[in-house]
Amino acid sequence: MSELIVEVVRSGFVESVHRARVFAVDASGAPVMRHGDTDVLVSPRSSMKPLQALGMVWSGLPLENELLALACASHAGEDFHVEGARKILAGAGLDESALGCPEALPEDTAARHRAIRAYVEPGRIFMNCSGKHAAMLATCMVNGWPVESYLDPGHPLQRAIRATVEEFTGERVAATGVDGCGAPLFFVSMEGVVRAFRRLTLADEGTPERRIADAMRAHPEWTSGTERPEAKLMRAMPGLMVKAGAEAFDAFAFADGRAAAVKIEDGGARARVPVTVAALRALGLDAPKFAELAASPLLGGGREVGEIRVRRP
Repeated sequence: MSELIVEVVRSGFVESVHRARVFAVDASGAPVMRHGDTDVLVSPRSSMKPLQALGMVWSGLPLENELLALACASHAGEDFHVEGARKILAGAGLDESALGCPEALPEDTAARHRAIRAYVEPGRIFMNCSGKHAAMLATCMVNGWPVESYLDPGHPLQRAIRATVEEFTGERVAATGVDGCGAPLFFVSMEGVVRAFRRLTLADEGTPERRIADAMRAHPEWTSGTERPEAKLMRAMPGLMVKAGAEAFDAFAFADGRAAAVKIEDGGARARVPVTVAALRALGLDAPKFAELAASPLLGGGREVGEIRVRRP
């Protein structure tokens, strides 16, 4: 099936296009939207963090509520994100020197400017995956596993996470790579990602998988950032769980089992949210807030001169 096209329109002219793959299912799990080759392997990147966190919870990670949401996060480095990551580490008897993710400055503009003005050096705690890494280290401490090698694919933690990914996607991991944060990255199909996200939101209340979904939906700012589109989507549509990944991947599931995965072919992040909104609407999920996310404004000289939108049929 043909890919979905996202147009970048400036001053009335289409100056660029992005192509998207989309796989969406209804509440029964039946496919209702398929664009592009959704059978090929993908690296969902940070969209897999809920499954990584689930593997940790199954291995004894004792986090709840916003700190559990932070374990699933690609956060913006806002003050509460950094404090939360430090709290996870402190609870495990560790500090940020144990983190294996790269150094960074906060991605949130205000937090980054405060850090620069205060002459704060880049640090691992500010990196957008520090919540996940802190949770990984806490899981190791609970089990008495080695801390220094926690990112090795053969480490007991990573083997447990891989087994969780395989169980919830319903398929064998086809290949293992390295994510931007240094953690193992698992290649699966888009259908497998959708299958896993449905299982998270459809799980019985109180189960580890449902606790993951509930924590993300109750604390969307902790899984992304105060002004991130994923948080805006979840605030606008109670019952919706959304997780973005690098190179323009998105996955979501609703409380009743409607779910989808989105991949922008060229990794263009600006096209991701309009396609995600299109997939939500194709499944009958809509809210007034979605309108401003469906067609992102394009600026010229500081004023709106166009938009990024999904091509109309």
